[in-house]
Amino acid sequence: MGEPKGIAEGVPPAVRPDPSRGDGRYPVAWLHICAPRGTVPTATSKCLCGRDRNAVGHARVLALITDHEAHRDTCPLRTPQEGRAAA
Repeated sequence: MGEPKGIAEGVPPAVRPDPSRGDGRYPVAWLHICAPRGTVPTATSKCLCGRDRNAVGHARVLALITDHEAHRDTCPLRTPQEGRAAA
């Protein structure tokens, strides 16, 4: 009794976070790097502001990582635009 139906015996049910317990933060930008051993690395940088960049090769992936980090300071979704022109 009390066991959820449809779950195999001995398999714990998945624990999911309570969506009502958020701290107000949410993801805005993603950096995905794929670098399997012995292959050419690739990376993708995406942001909700519309930014979508890709890189292939060691040097270009490293440059995209640096560019993705720099985007944090210039993204219009992360920094308020009011008063920026006056500064």
